[in-house]
Amino acid sequence: MKIKHIKLYHYPMSRSARVKWLLHEILGEDFETETVALRQMAQFTPDFLAKNPNHGVPVLDITYDDGSQQVMYESGAMLIWLADHYGEKGFAPSIDESAARADYLQMMIFGAAWMDMKLWQTRLHQDLLPKTVRNQDFADFNKDKIKNEMEPMLIERLEAHDYICGDHFTSADIMTAHNIQWAGAYGLCRHPALKAYMQRVRARPAYALAFADAADFEG
Repeated sequence: MKIKHIKLYHYPMSRSARVKWLLHEILGEDFETETVALRQMAQFTPDFLAKNPNHGVPVLDITYDDGSQQVMYESGAMLIWLADHYGEKGFAPSIDESAARADYLQMMIFGAAWMDMKLWQTRLHQDLLPKTVRNQDFADFNKDKIKNEMEPMLIERLEAHDYICGDHFTSADIMTAHNIQWAGAYGLCRHPALKAYMQRVRARPAYALAFADAADFEG
């Protein structure tokens, strides 16, 4: 089936910016975006919870050319699926490129699960949870894991190649770059190889479109 229409439920600088970035890479501006007022708790309304019971963004409403519809609410799954659905755009190795595909999926899931989890736990315990239940030691533990275990792995890759899976930009770079940008808010991922990488990906027109609303972020 072909996609007829895509609507992204989005909040600036959040995980939905990952999906917005890839959509701009693939479709330009030919998709619909609706900003969800997270700070006003719009994600807890009955209509939104019917789309995403986990009350967060992104949410992707997909309408196919036969009139059927689908909802997705995991950013990593969206990046993998969109890159595959629009495979001719070249944002993911094909299933026939077995070794390259394995490496790409490894880095995508690493970013969506392991690194994202550490960043989210840091954000919760430094910024979001009520002060009575925050645990700064746990936040520091997560930051240490990023600095001492994750950063060296990323640096090694990006000292050898321009992009996270080699010399070709893929949707795994969107996941990786978003996490590096997020980590920068906590003084992490400041190595020259990571800074040079971020300069490369930020030069992409789709990046500028995806983060054009960054000033509207309320932390």
